[in-house]
Amino acid sequence: MPLTPLDIHNKEFSRGFRGYDEDEVNDFLDQVIKDYEVLIREKKGLEEKVRKLEERIGHFSNIEETLNKSILIAQETAEDVKQNASKEAKLIVKEAEKNADRIINESLSKSRKIALDIEELKKQASVYRTRFRMLIEAQLELLKNDEWDKLSESLDDAELEVSSEYSE
Repeated sequence: MPLTPLDIHNKEFSRGFRGYDEDEVNDFLDQVIKDYEVLIREKKGLEEKVRKLEERIGHFSNIEETLNKSILIAQETAEDVKQNASKEAKLIVKEAEKNADRIINESLSKSRKIALDIEELKKQASVYRTRFRMLIEAQLELLKNDEWDKLSESLDDAELEVSSEYSE
């Protein structure tokens, strides 16, 4: 067990025949006590300083550990975000490709329908034209027919009869 300043102060030496000078020993012991007390205070101060520094190191170690965990979490989150963005981009591209295919197919279908409608209209126009030509030709034939001349002569005769009846 280490000596304390009080142990040094209370130490009693036995007296011999020609022993040491008591005042000189006491002065020396007083000096040792003072120096010993200073050393003990310094030691306690240093121990307190070491304790505080160890607390700070512990605090900074906790901060470092927390920062390392935060960095790992941020890296994992960034990787997750990157993967999710990549997946979402792929889905968007697939959806766009599907929509493009659908639009193209609809356009082709409409184009085919329009082409069929055009062909049908051409056929109907041709049929109409043929019928109209036949009608006009039939009407021309009627006009060229001698029946019109006979009708015209009979109308002339009837007109003469009517005018002669009125002139009388």
